[in-house]
Amino acid sequence: MKKAEDFGEWYNEIVEKANLTDKRYPVKGMNVWTPYGWKIMQAIDSHIREEFDATDHDEVCFPLLIPEDQFAKEKEHIKGFDAEVFWVTHAGLNPLDVRLLLRPTSETAMYPMFAVWIRSHADLPLKTYQIVNTFRYETKQTRAFIRVREIHFFESHTCHADFEDAERQIREDYDIMAHLSRRWCIPYKLLKRTDWDKFPGASYTVGIDTVLPSGRSLQLGSIHQYEENFSKPYDIKYEDDKGEHRYVHQTTYGMSERLVGAIVAIHGDDKGLVLPPDVATNQVVIVPVLAKGETQKVTTASRGLYEELRRAGVRVHLDERDVRPGVKYYDWELKGVPLRLELGIRDMEKGKVTFVRRDTGEKSLRDRARAVTEVQTTLALISREMLARAQAELDSNIVTVDTLEGLPEKIIRTGWCGGEKCGHEIEGRSERNILGMPVDDEKFTGSCVVCKKPTHIPVYLARAM
Repeated sequence: MKKAEDFGEWYNEIVEKANLTDKRYPVKGMNVWTPYGWKIMQAIDSHIREEFDATDHDEVCFPLLIPEDQFAKEKEHIKGFDAEVFWVTHAGLNPLDVRLLLRPTSETAMYPMFAVWIRSHADLPLKTYQIVNTFRYETKQTRAFIRVREIHFFESHTCHADFEDAERQIREDYDIMAHLSRRWCIPYKLLKRTDWDKFPGASYTVGIDTVLPSGRSLQLGSIHQYEENFSKPYDIKYEDDKGEHRYVHQTTYGMSERLVGAIVAIHGDDKGLVLPPDVATNQVVIVPVLAKGETQKVTTASRGLYEELRRAGVRVHLDERDVRPGVKYYDWELKGVPLRLELGIRDMEKGKVTFVRRDTGEKSLRDRARAVTEVQTTLALISREMLARAQAELDSNIVTVDTLEGLPEKIIRTGWCGGEKCGHEIEGRSERNILGMPVDDEKFTGSCVVCKKPTHIPVYLARAM
């Protein structure tokens, strides 16, 4: 299946052929992570840990089960999730006095404990995160990594003395996302959701959105400002330096395995995956090109190159399978390995190695003596250029309009007065969801596409994946 012809079918086919996950587990939407897909997810998790550890967050791990009475304390939260919750009603044959649920997200699991942990202003800010599985009864058609019922999930939860410090945390979250996106080569927009589309219990929500080749949007994650909306029902207070008790202000930041789906969708091509170097399990594969009578010489040279790269910290694989080189090329292109090195007797005699980039297919001869440096330089170049191409693709898929008629299958940017009535009319007439308003100072001068009042507010619309 061609990516340009039917993105949905192409995506499903590539995920299966590359063996990233196995959907045959007997609970729909709860898929098995296969070794190759799990290693990609683990690489992403390691990047997240590096960023949050470096910004003084502490990793925690909370229980899976949440008591119903704790879940019910925050009424807006339960109203938002009650249709998606998996309930546990029995322990063996015995009905439970208080029903338990599998966490859809962890506010109601964590915050009773935060109320115990926080006593004074010296305990703030409290900055935690965890990487766990969450469970939501997804009723739409499931799709690997993008719509599943058991979700590999990152979530940070922070507590602050006041609104201003919580806002500083949100700005830090923006910086963290910028760092991570460069490693994953994923472009995105930070868009403040409408009040009717914000996370249940949040004061406001900022979505992290990208665009897929189909022209639809994909939400990669979200950042939430809670103010005191959770600290009051969960009684999370601190004593300030004047001896007065105050409720903390809170934020959260969540992302999921959708990041794997985004990497597949944005960078993959008709040959298979195209993995960013920082994500790839194998950044380099060495394929010995054996010639009659020279087998041992080529094999020895290939193993020497492998050891040099491995010692330099490159994630490298030497493919010594007894199959034709063409079969190896096909396999590693499907797996998305960023750089292939081909080493044959002719290249060796010239002191060269053949470099083949997965993202562009560019083939070049490089000096064997400088192979390690050339590999490191090429991987860095691949990463920069993959992000640049993806950013250009995102930009080209954003169309600014002053009418809601005849809209293309792209991300739509238009004017909005900010009124809820006009917002709902925009969604109804466009048959798209409002993703939100940019959080940066994006310049816009125009009028509301509905009421025609002058406005400086640009709003983004899209059909969601």
